[in-house]
Amino acid sequence: MRSGIDILVGTPGRIKDHLQNGKLDLTKVKHVVLDEVDQMLDMGFAEQVEDILRVAYKKDSEDNPQTLLFSATCPHWVYDVAKKYMKAKYEQIDLIGKKTQKAATTVEHLAIECRWSQRAAVIGDVIQVYSGSHGRTIVFCETKKEANELALNASIKQDCQSLHGDIPQKQREITLKGFRNGSFKVLVATNVAARGLDIPEVDLVVQSSPPK
Repeated sequence: MRSGIDILVGTPGRIKDHLQNGKLDLTKVKHVVLDEVDQMLDMGFAEQVEDILRVAYKKDSEDNPQTLLFSATCPHWVYDVAKKYMKAKYEQIDLIGKKTQKAATTVEHLAIECRWSQRAAVIGDVIQVYSGSHGRTIVFCETKKEANELALNASIKQDCQSLHGDIPQKQREITLKGFRNGSFKVLVATNVAARGLDIPEVDLVVQSSPPK
């Protein structure tokens, strides 16, 4: 950083630390990219992002950096916040548009009704039928408690591990590496695994209840 860099990738908190400690100069920044902008601005990072951008942006200046905001979902409030950072003539690019089919056409969707007390047994059967003994499965749960309970349930007969916010980052990385390598076949996770992960060859995704 001292000798100069072209691209800096960082979390808001860490970038702000370096700014405050005088280790980072953003006055010559030409491009600003915010990834997962709906999460970034919804999870309490908005203030930190604004503190960082204040250094590089001048009100109504034509020389402000080009700003690019990426997000899987764009609620209306995201556009309202976006206007703070973007020129009045900003462009909106929607890769989904008005298509009614928003999921991949190669994926089959099934809904299975069952009692809450029986869900582990049903999920275990679904994994056996649709993923088999060699396929990989991700099971999404609403809570950390449920993720732990399902991962330890005897009805899910494949090797299984859980992933959620209470698990330290280092262990999360080990777990994900094991899942990618095929060391175990079933990953039971909260929405901590819903974004930003590229895991090839997942045969089955199970939602233990409809996402809220």
